[in-house]
Amino acid sequence: MPTSNRVRIWSAVALIGVAFVVLYSRVFLKLVDAWTNDGNYSHGFLIIPLAAYLAWERRDQLAAAPLRRSVLGALLVVASVGVLGLGVLGSELFLTRLSMIGVITGIVLFMLGWSHLRILVFPLSMLLLMIPIPAIIFNQIAFPLQLLASRFGESVLSAASIPVLREGNVLILANTTLEVAEACSGIRSLISLLTLGIVFGYFTDRRVWVRTLIAASTVPIAIVANGLRVAGTGIAAHHIGPAAAEGFFHEFSGWVVFVVAFGMLMVMQRAVARFVPTPQPQPTALAA
Repeated sequence: MPTSNRVRIWSAVALIGVAFVVLYSRVFLKLVDAWTNDGNYSHGFLIIPLAAYLAWERRDQLAAAPLRRSVLGALLVVASVGVLGLGVLGSELFLTRLSMIGVITGIVLFMLGWSHLRILVFPLSMLLLMIPIPAIIFNQIAFPLQLLASRFGESVLSAASIPVLREGNVLILANTTLEVAEACSGIRSLISLLTLGIVFGYFTDRRVWVRTLIAASTVPIAIVANGLRVAGTGIAAHHIGPAAAEGFFHEFSGWVVFVVAFGMLMVMQRAVARFVPTPQPQPTALAA
């Protein structure tokens, strides 16, 4: 490639990089603040390095893909910047963060073309996992999970012959009252386990349907694991006392339940690999 072309390309890349930083520096800083202060999205710090690794892993495919720029990429960038403006005017953080990924996708399409975008679609899609979902959707998910965890805990406690009365998301025991609050709804483990399930499925099996199954199974696994946590907290509170339902024991049980949930995910993946093994390529017969 002539030196003048390289200079133009790198100048364009630098100009795009500066413009991106100017547009999205505040958006990104607020996103980092959400990762830092919201335990539901603390995994966000891992998403960008992971997406970068997945893109680097495809470097040979990217080098071999034809370079065919598309003007639709520029239109996508303009539309995404418009979404950024709407998000800023409406104080809607979700739109401003979503527009950031739209701009990155548009830049790839405009500068490299559809072939490169198809190769990078999975790493770019991974970036969606770092964006907190809107509060209105979060609350619509969290409250049903609170009730589900409460019912599950009530059933297990009753099966263990422990007297319990449930009122909504509150479990009333003989010596204490347990409230399944939003933080105990299981949505935190659900979001983190879903992210882990997508990554785990990607690295353990090449088949798309198996990866999808592993990711989808994180939802019932997280619900069951959190229900067991609520039931376990109730059993501990009944036999040990109210102190078992708060403080260190309560926080530690969250980590234990997440490890158990990941163990359940691994068992499920092993079962699929054993009973539906990956087809091995047939050896090519040599001509006589």
